[in-house]
Amino acid sequence: MLARLQQFSTLGLLLAALVWAGVFSSRGEFLLAVAGVLTILFGYAVVLAVEFVLLWFVNRGDPAPRATVHQMLWAWAGEVVTAPRVFCWRQPFRSQAVPDFLPAAARRRGVVLVHGYVCNRGLWNPMLLRLRDRGVPFVAVDLEPVFGSIDEYVPLIDAAVRRISSLTGMAPVVVAHSMGGLAVRAWQASPHASIEAHRFITIGSPHRGTFLARFGHTPNAQQMRLKHAWHVGLLSSEPPERFARFTCFYGHCDNIVFPASTATLPGADNRHVPACAHVHMALHTDVLTEVLRWVDSEGGSVQRKRVAGSQA
Repeated sequence: MLARLQQFSTLGLLLAALVWAGVFSSRGEFLLAVAGVLTILFGYAVVLAVEFVLLWFVNRGDPAPRATVHQMLWAWAGEVVTAPRVFCWRQPFRSQAVPDFLPAAARRRGVVLVHGYVCNRGLWNPMLLRLRDRGVPFVAVDLEPVFGSIDEYVPLIDAAVRRISSLTGMAPVVVAHSMGGLAVRAWQASPHASIEAHRFITIGSPHRGTFLARFGHTPNAQQMRLKHAWHVGLLSSEPPERFARFTCFYGHCDNIVFPASTATLPGADNRHVPACAHVHMALHTDVLTEVLRWVDSEGGSVQRKRVAGSQA
């Protein structure tokens, strides 16, 4: 569904730019034609700039390192380049370009990848190619319904974990971006999670909500609001020792999840990524290095989660 929506939006923007250029060029108003096309095609950069201004003010009282103006500009420029690649190409037109990699003779630990809000598995394409080149089995899920409750994603994640663990005989590394981090926590806290993941790696996940979610009105966006009862309740239901199995990447230039420290968890290995925006962070080299480190770590055979009288 999301791929189709983003196909329409991308093609609609291109059509609007062509129509604008044609109308004003035919009138001899070439400067206005160029200005309009640039506004239609690159107006998103202004929206991103507004988000960076907001995070600058909201992050003032946050314990995360304070970003410099240079770091903010660098992160903004990186997101201006990354966003159209993801939302106008990989997700709408290439979401199935790299299929799940489940070789019959797999003898390595696998990876389950879970995207975030208004995304699909196409987000991960560059990482999927690198994992496949290294012979690492993986499953990348598509979270549906796009604008449903985060709780509705639990069975999808459980099915992916079961699928890859049954192939490899090892507990997988679960990698999640943005809202996906909340979805995998909801999965692990639910009765559906009969299998323990070997490691959780979250990237820019609003574990304690985000300021920007106040502007969203879909069920999953509302669940990501600061101090929302849903994620507060989730946190209270989780045993603190579980977070020792989490690596949480967060950043002071994350233009979607801020204040920055809301993307951390107590007791987790919290890794600050400087001068890197939200979508760009999902494919940061430090993230891939961490994924491969845990893929190659010892131990982690499939273990059944205790659900009777325990929150293990």
